[in-house]
Amino acid sequence: MRPARRPCGPCSSPELHTLAAGIRPDRAAVLAAPATSLTSGVVEGNVTRIKLLKRQMYGRANFDLLRRRILLSP
Repeated sequence: MRPARRPCGPCSSPELHTLAAGIRPDRAAVLAAPATSLTSGVVEGNVTRIKLLKRQMYGRANFDLLRRRILLSP
């Protein structure tokens, strides 16, 4: 499946130029993304959970207790 693309005309938005310049090196990955069934949802969920625990523990205990809570939480 080939993604629908069309060239865009000149634009006066510097933000759009910055976005296009940032995407250009990863063009192959951007075009392949809709074709793959792999996601990073599980990893993102764990990162969110760890950040929540870290915020809850801020200023309360040391790293050892935070590590224990992360490893023992469901």
